Amino acid sequence: MNNIGLTAMISILAAGLTMAIGSIGPALGEGRAIAQALTALAQQPDEANTITRTLFVGLAFIESVAIYCFVISLILIFANPFWGYVVTKAGG
Repeated sequence: MNNIGLTAMISILAAGLTMAIGSIGPALGEGRAIAQALTALAQQPDEANTITRTLFVGLAFIESVAIYCFVISLILIFANPFWGYVVTKAGG
């Protein structure tokens, strides 16, 4: 296997692992945040507006981690910074 094929294989594997590992944490965090918000709403229904607003801000911050992982995966697949180096070293 040449260097170009090896780089492509490693890039695709790294992109997949980035999405797999990078999605586990936010998914668990969002589930826990929603469960805690529902518990808080059950205990204090008068504070629903405050709890809901705080929940949505927190979910946005949690989701940003998954979005960053997605962007890194897209960069590794479509705009890989290593391609230029590998192609020049392979003589292509």
